[in-house]
Amino acid sequence: MLEKTEKTIGRIVNGMGTVLAVALLLMVLNVAYDVMMRYLFRASSVGMQEMEWHLFSVIILFGVGVALQHEAHVRVDFLYDRMLPKTKAYINIIGTFFFLLPLALLIFFGSFGFVHDAYVMNEISEDPGGLPYRFLIKGMIPLSFAFLIFAAFGYLLQNINNLRKGS
Repeated sequence: MLEKTEKTIGRIVNGMGTVLAVALLLMVLNVAYDVMMRYLFRASSVGMQEMEWHLFSVIILFGVGVALQHEAHVRVDFLYDRMLPKTKAYINIIGTFFFLLPLALLIFFGSFGFVHDAYVMNEISEDPGGLPYRFLIKGMIPLSFAFLIFAAFGYLLQNINNLRKGS
């Protein structure tokens, strides 16, 4: 049961990784277009420049959950690599419960007011020609941390399964 749940969560997180790869490609194309327009045709768009950082924000915010599943997150590897698999699993479980989840929950719940204020004010870009609906990009904060909490649950299951297997 735990392994099936872990695999299901893993597929969803990997699906998000695919979506983020497409977003990265779109961001690269957006930057290339913006640079070409700026330097070849002396025309630039504030909206296109803002779209660059909007896409970058989404990639970074949601990419943290994908990185967690693939063990690509920041860690003191020169110590961790020398440990036994069982010790690594215990460290991952304890670190997830006592550090990752409390911080992720704090940001998740704390960001609702931030997003709500942007929505109520109908916040837009301060720059002429900028993008409207700033609350949409701000809304990615609680969504991405909900995704991180979901990915952390899968990471916990992965480490619990590693302990159960004895690997």
